[in-house]
Amino acid sequence: MGGLIEIGGIEVNAIDALLYVWFALAALSTAYVVWDQFVKKNPEETVMKWGWVLITLYMGPVALALYVLSDKEPEPGTHEEFIRPLWKQGVGSTVHCVAGDATGIITAAVITAALGLPMWIDLIVEYTAGFAFGLFIFQALFMKGMMGGTYPRAVKNSFIPEWFSMNMMAAGMFPVMIFLMMGRDMRAMEPTEPLFWGVMSLGVIVGFITAYPVNVWMVSRNLKHGLMTARPPSGSVAEPGAQPTPAPAGAAATGHGSHGHGSHEMGGR
Repeated sequence: MGGLIEIGGIEVNAIDALLYVWFALAALSTAYVVWDQFVKKNPEETVMKWGWVLITLYMGPVALALYVLSDKEPEPGTHEEFIRPLWKQGVGSTVHCVAGDATGIITAAVITAALGLPMWIDLIVEYTAGFAFGLFIFQALFMKGMMGGTYPRAVKNSFIPEWFSMNMMAAGMFPVMIFLMMGRDMRAMEPTEPLFWGVMSLGVIVGFITAYPVNVWMVSRNLKHGLMTARPPSGSVAEPGAQPTPAPAGAAATGHGSHGHGSHEMGGR
């Protein structure tokens, strides 16, 4: 797949050359998100900060554009109002979905490729790993304070929304993996090859697109949360559009107060 081009006297596969450019842009995009979230301190929940970092690592400039358009606070004190629109809340919900599920899928894909398992077994393992990581770790573990306070209840309340999200993401990501990995260029099956990571990146982008509509719908029905605002100890988590509420004297913000478009007994993210 792709011809050879000469760069600095070295012959490089044209597809690989493009992929190296993409990886460089993804690295720069991720570095910016890390800086804005953790150094400049965008007023976001910690789990969402890491969600943005992960999907930017996978989706590169595409995720960076979504971050700037939907979640990056344009001016101090404006985050609540900025993230209020439903389409932005849907982006936040999808970020949480993709960050967890894609991490499980990609991790499993590396392991199954190293073991040389058939593609159909790969997909079963990857689906299971994506669903398990998204449900048991990225959702129930990281969000249990918002999901009833206990881990078992968080798992129970998250199961159905996570299942919907995972299925819609897989509906986009898996066909990309099957089409590009099965016989078109065997390098796409090898984690040591840039093409493998290029296919994974494209798959995550397509999976994000297919998962987005159902996440918007679930946020609008209070089945999932979207983006949230988490202020430092002098404030508290505020609903989009609301002004930050000062914390009681000597108290720290918990980060688990009201949140975008409410929560629900089944609430997933």
